[in-house]
Amino acid sequence: MSLPDPEQEPSSWSKATDSAAGAEEAPERADAFDEAPATPLPPAPSTELRRSPWVQLKTYTNHSTVYPAMIRGASPDARAGSLVTVYDKEGREFAAGLWNPKARVPLRVLHHGIEPFTEQDLLGHLDRAVDLRLETLGFAGNTDTDSFRVIHSDSDSLSGLNIDKFGDVLSVSVHSLGVFQRLPTWIPHLHARLGTKRVVLEVDENIARFEGISARKFPTDAVRSVKIREHGLRYEVDFAEGHKTGFFCDQRDNRRKLASLTKGKRVLDLCCYTGGFSLCAKVLGGAEDVTGVDLDEAVIEQAKRNANLNQARVTWIHCDAFTWARQMQRNGERWDVVVLDPPKLVFDREDTDGGYRKYEDLNIIALSLVKPGGIFVTCSCSGMVDEERFERVVIKAAHRQARRLQFLDITGAAPDHPVMSNCPESRYLKVFWTRAL
Repeated sequence: MSLPDPEQEPSSWSKATDSAAGAEEAPERADAFDEAPATPLPPAPSTELRRSPWVQLKTYTNHSTVYPAMIRGASPDARAGSLVTVYDKEGREFAAGLWNPKARVPLRVLHHGIEPFTEQDLLGHLDRAVDLRLETLGFAGNTDTDSFRVIHSDSDSLSGLNIDKFGDVLSVSVHSLGVFQRLPTWIPHLHARLGTKRVVLEVDENIARFEGISARKFPTDAVRSVKIREHGLRYEVDFAEGHKTGFFCDQRDNRRKLASLTKGKRVLDLCCYTGGFSLCAKVLGGAEDVTGVDLDEAVIEQAKRNANLNQARVTWIHCDAFTWARQMQRNGERWDVVVLDPPKLVFDREDTDGGYRKYEDLNIIALSLVKPGGIFVTCSCSGMVDEERFERVVIKAAHRQARRLQFLDITGAAPDHPVMSNCPESRYLKVFWTRAL
């Protein structure tokens, strides 16, 4: 879905524009992450002695996603979906991953090391991810929150797979043929570990075409929606109408943090989606008055149902957030706390000018609605926008109005969305907590 120009009264700034297009972004390659190891490596084996199937790299990289220009060749028995041994450019054993020669990302590295890596080791990756959530992060037995991210793609050494747990449902998003082929084994394993019973699958049609995935080959349960708990609040996750995996678990801790700032306050939630920030501000934070605005009619109806589940009174506005905010600006309306959580606006490095301008225009109009001394919380979920660049955009939006910001905190996604050291661009979510003077 294309986004309108904010100078021309856009018609869409809702979460729907973070279209589940789901196409993965080609990461920035930082030299610091692609240096060869300092320790001496064993001599390269001859091609005949290689462990098949295999793929050899043309350039050295530690990254989990390897693109066609970085690959020298593959063995004849390396087929689409194969678990392959990866050799570096010198021909030394280096890693293991999933191969799909016709995909936009033909090699997804799941393990770095020279020891043999098997299908059983892949199940070990699943267990390691589950252990992080259940044991380290404390979701096991948590009666206040029963929903969290179970698998976070590259950051759990399972590139091409995202899984969220919503109550007894696993919501699965797949970007890799090799991952898709293994779901009939992996899903029962996860059900046994997590106590879940049902599964829903989402595969973007563009990715399915590039990867050669036929989603009809994997049976999913007929689950339209499920009710979940987060911080004691109740939400309904609608898999038919919702975006991505149905609910944005990444903002969980930020929603709770907002509640600490809203007691007795008047709160505005722009691009509110299904009302997570709004309901935390009202129910947990004790806000006096809360207004949530989103263009997507379906998510506004969902937000209303969520408010009813929590017996909370919130004013829901079905309208383009930018156009509505302009009207409020003309009306002289101001709020004590304003949250701006728009969809992804920068999709690739070629689109930076338009996307950054939209971020700036949205922040300008949102900031104009914050009372002097009020709290302004602004977010970017665009992986191509780094923290420093987004900070410059927000500061520029303030200074163009002759206002200044006190930065109180900078946060990101909840810890069930970890960042792997060899994939730093997966730190996609940036949330700035400011006081607008």
